[in-house]
Amino acid sequence: MPASPTFAAVIAKLKKFYGPPPPPPVTDPFEQVLWENVAYLADDDKRARAFAELQKTVGTSPNAILKAPPEKLLAVTRLGGMVPELRAERLRQSAEIAQILLKGALDAALAESLAKAKKTLRQFPTIGEPGAEKILMFAGKYPVFGLESNGLRVLQRLGFAREQKSYSASYRAVQQALCGQLPKDCPSLTGAHQLLRRHGQALCRRARPLCEKCPLRESCAFAASMERQYL
Repeated sequence: MPASPTFAAVIAKLKKFYGPPPPPPVTDPFEQVLWENVAYLADDDKRARAFAELQKTVGTSPNAILKAPPEKLLAVTRLGGMVPELRAERLRQSAEIAQILLKGALDAALAESLAKAKKTLRQFPTIGEPGAEKILMFAGKYPVFGLESNGLRVLQRLGFAREQKSYSASYRAVQQALCGQLPKDCPSLTGAHQLLRRHGQALCRRARPLCEKCPLRESCAFAASMERQYL
């Protein structure tokens, strides 16, 4: 079995292979909540089109969404794929939480502490702990490493932690394995997130991964096991 690489070595190789990571599409905390809820099981382009339509026809402030006629929100979420009615309602629920429950003071609530910030964000539809940490990282609020499914899969296959029975348990296992190896600033963490996500989408795919093209294959436990299957 190949020796497990360090996190820094993984990110350096991915950056050399893919080039500088792209910035996140959205960084404002509330707009990130909307970005997550405007589409479902959609690729990046479809999600971006739906979000752009929301910006153009409705607006992305809580007040604008609360004032929007239901048919306008539904027209937006239809661009984002499945169950548009449910997602239109989630956009409105998100606006109600930000405007009414938090009294329009989302940024102030996120500034109190990391624990309070994560608890606040988890009140929004579909936002769990990984999503809350990603929002805080992208927004530059706290240097926490918010992984998503593609990046998590890459790190598991590299041997940082084994897949667990649930996604939340797998997420925690990888986070524990990375303790002491992560950068201490949001821009570096965001860049690492973007590179791992791109690699998981492009080569280290859930089905039919392209291990033969992978810049990490020499230190990847998963690639080694795949090679043994064909010997």
